[in-house]
Amino acid sequence: MNFQKILVPIAGVAVVLLAYRGFGWPGVAAAVGGVLMWVLLHFTRMMQVLKRAADQPIGYVASAVMLNAKLKPGLTLLHVVAMTRSLGLLRSPKDEQPEIFVWTD
Repeated sequence: MNFQKILVPIAGVAVVLLAYRGFGWPGVAAAVGGVLMWVLLHFTRMMQVLKRAADQPIGYVASAVMLNAKLKPGLTLLHVVAMTRSLGLLRSPKDEQPEIFVWTD
């Protein structure tokens, strides 16, 4: 199970609660501002990666050998799309788990 999906929101709520306990409502405003900035940074990165990938052919990468050398277990699809700068070609049936994407050169 991917604990990041659970721990990150819990950590955000904990930061807000600790800020309220320590600094009151000004602390909550600062904590919410910090959490919002973190969310916006991740959203901006995701949009930038997808904008770069939208201009490339689907499933194409300059060198499949170099891509294979860079791949590691546990990488998210966003990281792989950022490395390849293109969206992968879906090989598995639609809406079936696990989703399998391929890139060729």
